[in-house]
Amino acid sequence: MKKGLVLEGGAMRGMFTAGVLDVLMENDIEFDGAAGISAGAVFGCNYKSKQIGRAIRYNKKYCKDPRFCSIRSLIKTGDMYGEDFCYRELPDTLDPFDTETFRNNPTEFYVGATDMKTGECIFHKCEDGGRKDLKWMQASASMPLVSRPVEVDGYLLLDGGIADSVPYKYMESIGYDRNLIVLTQPKGYRKSKAAMMSLFKWKLKAYPAIVEAMARRHEMYNRQMEEIEEREQEGRAFVIRPPEALGISRTEKNPDELERVYQLGRKVALDALPALSTFLNGEG
Repeated sequence: MKKGLVLEGGAMRGMFTAGVLDVLMENDIEFDGAAGISAGAVFGCNYKSKQIGRAIRYNKKYCKDPRFCSIRSLIKTGDMYGEDFCYRELPDTLDPFDTETFRNNPTEFYVGATDMKTGECIFHKCEDGGRKDLKWMQASASMPLVSRPVEVDGYLLLDGGIADSVPYKYMESIGYDRNLIVLTQPKGYRKSKAAMMSLFKWKLKAYPAIVEAMARRHEMYNRQMEEIEEREQEGRAFVIRPPEALGISRTEKNPDELERVYQLGRKVALDALPALSTFLNGEG
């Protein structure tokens, strides 16, 4: 039996996930491997580096800093979330990412990003939390229309959620058969067709495969939700999700709102701990 942790994205809905992960770490709940998409990647990496509280701490501290996330950054650099600030200054200096612990932790950590040429999700195993791994995390979280494509390992990549919003099938394909899936939408949520498809088609007309993936994203996502609910009912997966829509902006700048969603993640995780422990021990 291999125990896996599967993390959905959702921009600042990821504060819910951050709360869940901190409770898991505080209670020594361990997994053989984890896979994250978008916010699930950039916040989930703190699980492997064992940095309780880091995600909520730096998001609250810098959410109003224009270098972190702003229209000014988008106009100036092409990225709403500033590349240099988010993926160099922050992890290197302002709130250091513990690469030594990340490297030495045997838990495998995978991130997924969408290949612009094929429209498929490509997964990368992060080994040391260094520059290349951070580049893959950046790619996974590079939201369409407000981020530049990311070049790494010969790929041109965007947000992993375009092609694979919740990577449970990938984890199953590499042998993880006892998975905790952390979602950032409530049970029964279904995605609508993407807005601004005409703008997306125009901006990425040179990459028809990713345009097509974006056009079908709602179908893929809704199918995933149905399959996850089936796995949950059959006892094949354990799901932690918010009890209702989180009502938080994708680029939330109110620290109190970030804290609210984080605390909700903590509460839901704490309530789920007894049943989760039973599931992970193969008793459920």
